[in-house]
Amino acid sequence: MVEKTIELTGISKTGLEDAVSLAVSRAASTISGIREVEVTDIKALVEDGNVELWKVKVKATFPVKDRVHE
Repeated sequence: MVEKTIELTGISKTGLEDAVSLAVSRAASTISGIREVEVTDIKALVEDGNVELWKVKVKATFPVKDRVHE
């Protein structure tokens, strides 16, 4: 089996879990079989002393499908 890993960025106003979920669900709409994600970076964007956005970078891994050429 061969797997491919891509990097995604999720952004949410409500929290880290939501940012990860958004990144995964958006990617899953065009990529099938995402097996795992690794959170590689977390940032909080601050305005006027308040956290306004959570920003996460994740690496998503999925299998590369075998294709038979006709």
